[in-house]
Amino acid sequence: MDDKILNFINKMHLLSLAVIDEENLPHCASSFYAFDEQNLALLVAGDSKTKHIKALDKNNTVAGTIVLDTKIVGKIEGLQFIAKMSKATKSQREIYFKKYFYALAMDPQIWSIELRWVKFTSNTLGFGKKLIWNK
Repeated sequence: MDDKILNFINKMHLLSLAVIDEENLPHCASSFYAFDEQNLALLVAGDSKTKHIKALDKNNTVAGTIVLDTKIVGKIEGLQFIAKMSKATKSQREIYFKKYFYALAMDPQIWSIELRWVKFTSNTLGFGKKLIWNK
C-alpha cells in the first residue's frame, strides 16, 4: 500500500461503515478505529446486537470512508474502502486497546475490517489526485 495512504489512515481515527442487512437494506455506523498496519485492517468496537454487526452473518463485505474534516479545498483528503469484516484476533484486540485503553472498562467486542480495495483522494497531491490500491 502506498505510504501516502498508510500515513493518512494512521493520522485519522474515525471511519464510517456501510453494510447490507438480511433484508438487503443498507445500514451505516461511525466508529473510532485503530489500525493494524501489518494486516492492513481497521479495528473497531461493535456490539453483536447492532444491525451493522448482525448484518455480517449474511454478508461480511463492507464499505466505508475515512475523511479529513476541512473546508479548505486544497487540504481535502479522504478514502473509500471495500473490506471483509470479521472478529478481531487476540493481537488485534491488543492493538485496539493500546490506542483506546479506556474502552477496556466496557469490554467491547472488537472487529477487524480487512482492507481489500482503497481509493485515496488528496488535493494536497494535486486537485482531485487519486491513488488506488487493491489487495
